[in-house]
Amino acid sequence: MAGMPSKPISRSQAAALGLLALFALGLGQAHAAGRFPHAQAKIFPGSEWERWPKPTAAGWSAARLKAARDHAVTLKTAAVMIVQGGKVVDEWGETRRPFKCHSMRKSILSALYGPHMAVGKIKRTSTLVELGIDDNAPSLTAIEKKATVADLLKARSGVYHPALYETKGMAAKRPKRGSHTPGTFWYYNNWDFNVACTIFENQTGRGIFEEFETRLAGPLGMQDFVRAKHTQYVTGSDSVHPAYPFRLSARDLARFGLLFARGGRWGGVQVVPDGWVAESTRSYSTTERGGGYGYMWWVAANGKFYPNVTLPDGSFAASGHRGHKVLVIPQWDLVIVHRVNTFEEEGSVSTAEFGQLVKLILAARMKD
Repeated sequence: MAGMPSKPISRSQAAALGLLALFALGLGQAHAAGRFPHAQAKIFPGSEWERWPKPTAAGWSAARLKAARDHAVTLKTAAVMIVQGGKVVDEWGETRRPFKCHSMRKSILSALYGPHMAVGKIKRTSTLVELGIDDNAPSLTAIEKKATVADLLKARSGVYHPALYETKGMAAKRPKRGSHTPGTFWYYNNWDFNVACTIFENQTGRGIFEEFETRLAGPLGMQDFVRAKHTQYVTGSDSVHPAYPFRLSARDLARFGLLFARGGRWGGVQVVPDGWVAESTRSYSTTERGGGYGYMWWVAANGKFYPNVTLPDGSFAASGHRGHKVLVIPQWDLVIVHRVNTFEEEGSVSTAEFGQLVKLILAARMKD
């Protein structure tokens, strides 16, 4: 019961718990090592991205890459960047322009959680009631407040309160309040994602944009990000929990993707714990879009992710409204970034269209 003192544990119990923790840590590290075979790679971009002298040097067909480029011209694609082995294989479009990230912001927040989870500032098992989380009327019920941090990261909170920065489609699909108990049902829920940011900021004492600049943008050498220009909170009457949009360029997002392709390691420094990278990018739910869902990352399931494309196990992506993608394929040390100009109303590339483009891009990659 809340407020009741806990019983002290014996030395033998403490020792057993310590061994169990070490065992679990070892399993997590071993799992991460298997998921990210290129984690010890030495090539990373410096102040500028290094390019392969020609696609064939990286094992790619120039002619087939041109076919992918030609197809992209028929879409609303604004920029593409393909990185393998820490170098640029090919790129086209406005790769330096900071476009809206939309829901790719969620994968960024997930990454920022990792270092703070590792030192216990945030706990997966903390509930909304323990963290003092509520919202505008109608406020949360006692059952809803049993949702945990892990439930929010997995989009399984069971809290279907109106949220900020959600699309009309998301609002229309929102289940009825109280229709599912916490942890039992997956729904792509902006309320979960926004509250995850509130909890992050409350527990760490750090604003998300400040933390992103300090922990990711700076160490990774992002070239185009300016915090004052490219970040903002979105507030409104629907909820007390703001959304947190970013604008980032394709070449800066490629650095973020490469960090995760390498298991959170960058230039010899473990920027995000490898165990967290592995844990956050595994599937906990099967989605109606195909594939699975991790901690605010979309995950390939049994090789299936996009229509008519088969990807290696362990592949995952950050995904944003109307076609923004950072596709990470750790087994191949490969990152594909796709951007759309969603400053314009007509800018949109569907999942099926992106899948066809990915199919053409991967067809250019020569077999191992």
